[in-house]
Amino acid sequence: MKTSRVTLNLQIGSITGIFLATGTAAQLANAPTLKDSYKKQFRVGVAINRSIATGEGSFNRSVEQVQKDISLTKEQFNQISPENDLKWSLIHPREGAEGYNFGPADAYVDFGVKNHMLIVGHTLVWHGQTPGWVFAATTPADAAKTSVQTPPAQANGPGAMPRGGRPGRGFGGFDINAPHATRDELLQRMREHIHTVVGRYKGKIKVWDVVNEAIADGGPEILRVSPWQQIIGPDFIAKAFEYAHEADPRAILRYNDYGLENPAKRLKLIALIRDLQAKKVPVMAIGTQTHVNVSWPSFEVEDTTLTELESLGLPIHVTELDVNGAEGGQRNSGADIANNAAATQGGLVDDANQRLANQYANLFRAFAKHRSVKVVTMWGINDGVSWRANGKPLLFDNNDTPKPAFDAVIRAVKESSQNSN
Repeated sequence: MKTSRVTLNLQIGSITGIFLATGTAAQLANAPTLKDSYKKQFRVGVAINRSIATGEGSFNRSVEQVQKDISLTKEQFNQISPENDLKWSLIHPREGAEGYNFGPADAYVDFGVKNHMLIVGHTLVWHGQTPGWVFAATTPADAAKTSVQTPPAQANGPGAMPRGGRPGRGFGGFDINAPHATRDELLQRMREHIHTVVGRYKGKIKVWDVVNEAIADGGPEILRVSPWQQIIGPDFIAKAFEYAHEADPRAILRYNDYGLENPAKRLKLIALIRDLQAKKVPVMAIGTQTHVNVSWPSFEVEDTTLTELESLGLPIHVTELDVNGAEGGQRNSGADIANNAAATQGGLVDDANQRLANQYANLFRAFAKHRSVKVVTMWGINDGVSWRANGKPLLFDNNDTPKPAFDAVIRAVKESSQNSN
């Protein structure tokens, strides 16, 4: 039966009107949830913003909308990641023991504990959203004298926080050619920060993104140029994992990066992790962000990506999943904020909802095929709060109404189960 647009809008309006009293549209229709549909395969998670953690409104979400977002989070997901509030610039903006701001992170962790969710910590060491004081010399006389390479433009973008909390990838305004900390000084700051943050949430946060996006996007070098790499050296990654393991020996420690569907970058990741494994560094899981688009990758490409990552013998976590439907975002699967404006321009592709549904079905069929995939996390609860809002990349629209892609994901697990029998 065909339903007119007017009738459909009236139906959705009625659902929205009684939402707060009775739950989401999916509940009203007795539809299966994501977490229940995939409970035999992996946890299905979502990155939540501060409003969801605290119940407070924001510049682009009213309190009523936030309450709907909270209900949807509880209904559909059994794992959470924080969009921003555990990143260094948010939780430790000022130098010293008095420079921490734990309130928002505490609210995030309390939300997960109260709702019996697997809680992820994102992220401990990263070149983006790290305050300049972290890399600066204590005094000019203490400045390291070694010269450093000027970071390429792609790695030295602004550190601004865009809509939806997708992080900036800058150096917090720090000039790497200015006087900077010594190796020992920066290692001490790293250790103190990791021990304080991981120690505070020990036993509650079960999984940590220890090092984030350290691999170079292009060229022959494995590691991107960053203050961590330039001041400490390439062993900054091993040191970060060492310190995190000291702080919570029972936590699962992840390396997290984007663009691993690209064979060249994937080879760099595999080389990096194998080197760390040979040195007995406690890397316990691989985080593949999977910021992709409706045109690419195919099921076969995603299947190959996961197969090659499995060669490392570690669990795979899909950490920041979204599927860009904007015309400008069909030419790459990168996740650098400097390119985000271009990636969300040009309007939506033709037949965007159907192409989005097809792509999500391909991805989830690939995830379900690989038993090494243990977690799949959506990067945002709905299109309205997404860092790529113009690309309409998620399973729920601005009003938390399920899109055709939601139904495609639910069907995908049933089809995967039938094909495996």
